Amino acid sequence: MVEPSSSYGAIAPRADGGESGQSQENHARAGEFLSDCVLGMSDGLTVPFALAAGLTSAISSSSVIALAVVSELIAGAISMGLGGYLSGRVEADTHDAEREREEWEVVHKKEEEEEEVVHELCKFGLTREQCEPVLEHFRKNPTQWVDFMMKFELGITKPADSRPFTSALAVGGSYVVGGLVPLIPVRTQG
Repeated sequence: MVEPSSSYGAIAPRADGGESGQSQENHARAGEFLSDCVLGMSDGLTVPFALAAGLTSAISSSSVIALAVVSELIAGAISMGLGGYLSGRVEADTHDAEREREEWEVVHKKEEEEEEVVHELCKFGLTREQCEPVLEHFRKNPTQWVDFMMKFELGITKPADSRPFTSALAVGGSYVVGGLVPLIPVRTQG
């Protein structure tokens, strides 16, 4: 058994030194979710705040200001959520188009694609001779070849089918949460 090398001692590293695919996928999805939340929250904090600040200097009625900010919150959340959804769709469509292109290239530009595999593997210190068994494997397994090219040449992974919806909810929901902050002083004045 491999001794745990982390200072926490709770997780033993895999024998091959890598993470499981599921673990990497979960980390990537958590990062996407946090990124969406930061985007929504930052816009939610700034736009309604600017509106409330501007209206406060012109209107003395805190209920009118609150109504305007809430109206903006609703419109902003819809807009941001829609933007998150469309961004997720574009991400999925881009993945599918790039995958289709790689599938075509593996069949019709085999030699060029093999050179690209060698180029990617040499980045890890392998020689051309050491790459040959990998190339042979990929020639027999074109789906894995395309998977390799997507990940290592293009740096593109397949987004979750739920990505457009989770992005919409994260961006739109975080916008609302951030946008509630400017309402605190408005509500305490009224």
